[in-house]
Amino acid sequence: REQRTQAAGTGFVISAKEGFILTNNHVVEDAIKIEVQFLGDDDDDVYAAKVIGRDALTDSALIQLTEMPKHPLVEAKFGDSSQMAAGDWVMAIGNPFGYAHTVTIGVVSAIGRPFWPIPGRSNEMIQTDAAINPGNSGGPLLNVRGEVIGVNTAIISNDRASGNIGIGFAVPINVVRELLPQLRSGKIVRGRIGVSVNVVPREGFEEFGLKTRSGALVAQVSPGGASAKAGILPGDVIVEFNGRPVANSNELVKMVVATKPGTSVAVKILRERAEKTLHVTVEELDPVVLGEDPNL
Repeated sequence: REQRTQAAGTGFVISAKEGFILTNNHVVEDAIKIEVQFLGDDDDDVYAAKVIGRDALTDSALIQLTEMPKHPLVEAKFGDSSQMAAGDWVMAIGNPFGYAHTVTIGVVSAIGRPFWPIPGRSNEMIQTDAAINPGNSGGPLLNVRGEVIGVNTAIISNDRASGNIGIGFAVPINVVRELLPQLRSGKIVRGRIGVSVNVVPREGFEEFGLKTRSGALVAQVSPGGASAKAGILPGDVIVEFNGRPVANSNELVKMVVATKPGTSVAVKILRERAEKTLHVTVEELDPVVLGEDPNL
């Protein structure tokens, strides 16, 4: 017999007029019914909502109220996550373990932390020691001006504790804000070029013709894919993509997925210590295989 479970998370209003709320993808993924409750409402005051768009890679989702409350909604204000630095004070608001509208404070522990929501594809996250627990997912991480600079997403826990141990992660709000038009449309479009890449080895990178340990080492090329058609081969080192230098394999991943499918880009490679520029027509990354296919 089909089993149904209930789960709780957090979100914040970004459009009072349209009833749009941002939260995490994993909060609403596979949900057959979504109900929203607001600060100050009675326990029985819940409002129906539906998913408009969601994205597994950034673990973000946009939902919309299908029932609007009589009281006015308060919109969250976006800050600039690129201005945050380690040591900055932050505040998290959420629903940890069902304790609704809980506020915790802390600092930014680090920025640019790599986090793998999907195998083979990483995001750079804001790390914080503000207490984040199950139920906080999708809630805002605020700066000292009360502006949203991140969406609380995940924690690190250990065998002795399933809750907060002082290491939490939030998706930078600038990343989500850039994605909002696609979330509103209900479809996330990303690029792929049909390669899997590794980091350039620490030892012997000079043998590739590199002066510094930069670039992305091509490990595999998908038969019939965009890179195969362009002539890219395993063992090539991609040092430049669409006119921009490639610092490492993670940087190349971000460049590729952010490129509009159908775009022809120049890809500079090193092969047998010699530079060569090839032209790759970017394909569309199928969301169905996101996380299953290791190729870019």
